[in-house]
Amino acid sequence: MKKISSFTVDHDKLNEGVYISRIDGDITTFDLRFIKPNTPPFLEPYAMHTIEHLFATYARNSQYSDNVIYFGPMGCMTGFYFLTRDLELSTALSLIKDIVKKCRDHEGEIPGNSRIECGNYLAHNVEKAHEALCKYYDDIKDFTVEMLSYDYHE
Repeated sequence: MKKISSFTVDHDKLNEGVYISRIDGDITTFDLRFIKPNTPPFLEPYAMHTIEHLFATYARNSQYSDNVIYFGPMGCMTGFYFLTRDLELSTALSLIKDIVKKCRDHEGEIPGNSRIECGNYLAHNVEKAHEALCKYYDDIKDFTVEMLSYDYHE
């Protein structure tokens, strides 16, 4: 079988950060890498669920909501994929930083966290999500567009 593109990246060379995973026409897939691959501890699943609810809600309520396609977790528990349509890279990077900061600073109820709205509504960990978001924001706050390439960090 053909190897998918994300499996062609040397994960031993990745650090925490924001990367362009792929560009397909007007759709850009960003790799939001919270944890250096293969270096436990990994993101705790309940914290990932909380981050997913927060990030998706803030992204879909931003001024670029029409450009947001998807935000979801990586199965390896080291980060998330964020897909946007027709956004300049500088705009997307600013949006990512802004949303991570808003998620980090979020107080109160987790959006979409009821039995009716979520298929596993009890599986959240706000404290661990906050810890991960604080660390990740510090990791990416100074990222520039030039740093979005996997090759930049080799």
